[in-house]
Amino acid sequence: MDLEPQSAAPGRVEQNGTNSIPLVERHGSPRDLFTVWAGSNVTYLYFVLGGLLVLFGLNVWQAIAVVIAGNLFFVGVGFLAITGPRSGVPSEVIGRAFFGVRGNRVLNLVCGWFVGVLYEAINLSVGATVGFALVLWFAPQAPIWVQGALVLGLALLTFTISVYGHATILRFSRWITWVLLIGIALMAFFVLLRADFSYEPAGGSLEGAPLWAVALAGFTLIASAPLSWQVGADYARYLPPDSNPSHVAFWTGFGGFLPAVAIGILGVLAGTVVDMSDPTTGMASILPSWFYPIFLVIVIVGSVANNSLTAYSTGLALLAAGVRWRRSVTVIFDAVIAVGITLYALFVSNFLDSLSGLLEVSLVILAPSMAIYVVDIIIRRNRYDGRSLEDESPGGSNWFRRGWNLAGLTALVVGAVATALFVSTTFYMGPLAAALGGADLSPIVGSLVAGGLYALLAGRRIRASLASPRTDAEPRSAEVAA
Repeated sequence: MDLEPQSAAPGRVEQNGTNSIPLVERHGSPRDLFTVWAGSNVTYLYFVLGGLLVLFGLNVWQAIAVVIAGNLFFVGVGFLAITGPRSGVPSEVIGRAFFGVRGNRVLNLVCGWFVGVLYEAINLSVGATVGFALVLWFAPQAPIWVQGALVLGLALLTFTISVYGHATILRFSRWITWVLLIGIALMAFFVLLRADFSYEPAGGSLEGAPLWAVALAGFTLIASAPLSWQVGADYARYLPPDSNPSHVAFWTGFGGFLPAVAIGILGVLAGTVVDMSDPTTGMASILPSWFYPIFLVIVIVGSVANNSLTAYSTGLALLAAGVRWRRSVTVIFDAVIAVGITLYALFVSNFLDSLSGLLEVSLVILAPSMAIYVVDIIIRRNRYDGRSLEDESPGGSNWFRRGWNLAGLTALVVGAVATALFVSTTFYMGPLAAALGGADLSPIVGSLVAGGLYALLAGRRIRASLASPRTDAEPRSAEVAA
């Protein structure tokens, strides 16, 4: 593969994203990761998800507990990030260690790229819907085609930031994070003034299901968001290789967890006083008229920040999958696909149904794949060699059996089947979920089955390779050594 220099100064297009970062270009501290992850997670999606918990039939405190519990998966996101400074390569390349070169290509297309593009479409849909509400605030007779134009405009802005790469995203995140947090703090003030903390659902739980089943369904919905962020190494790889792993994990995980929980709780509280089936319009009834358009702008900017990070990683996923394009071209390709899905979601299907269904079904792959990644880090003691991981040649350390690591792939397939048996959505319910009255245990079961099976199948081989005097798992140069 013809690889080009990876890092870029702000204002210069970053051309590629799969080669390891040279030591001379490693800089910053783990604390810098907070603004990257916090800025990208100040998104309206979490507000909508919090409101959906109220629509499910949970009361205030039950819904808040579910928001906190589901977002604890950001601990896993932080843990995955520690592989970045050590190896200097993104998560999309590290996956070769546990899936093999060819197996990892397939997983990058399904898990890294396809799911990522669907999330890009969700964020574009949210941004365009809110943007149209902003237009209607000033021009009530605006035609519906304006919403389509907003999709194109937001896509142009979002994917332009992603094309310029890591340095631009980092600079954008540093100032936008605090602007968004201030705006969210103001919104929180007005929501708290009107919220009904004693709210109890009048119609009972969703479809008459028992409370614990509804709570588990909400847990799965909330957990789907952090589980989709299996790209922690993509941004941590720019840090010096001797960066403290616990600090890397903390600032990454906390950066995602804090805004996700805070905004999710605001969605819950808003759901006690407004109809969260149409949250954008409903918020106009509890926000001052002078602040409502500001609130809409905050949502739009948040969707752009979140999508910039997502689009950057989906571009890397295509490269890691073996697509021989420049990274800038992969981002443009993503934009075309995401815009098409967004227009369909807005003008053809029911957006809320599509949203909840997509997030829940994506866990079939996301939960087991994160578990395998975590277990591999633990067994390997985070000893990844960036140069070795980039070796795609037959016979290399990542080739395994014809390019497929059967241990990782078997664990993934079995974990995905186990997850599917326990998943419960509006259009599909696994047989074991049905037997439990609709309870959705998919993220928990999928993680335990996949992680445990991978440890059983691959643990001995990995530990044996680490015990040898010279292994491909160990760093080969000061450029990637911790």
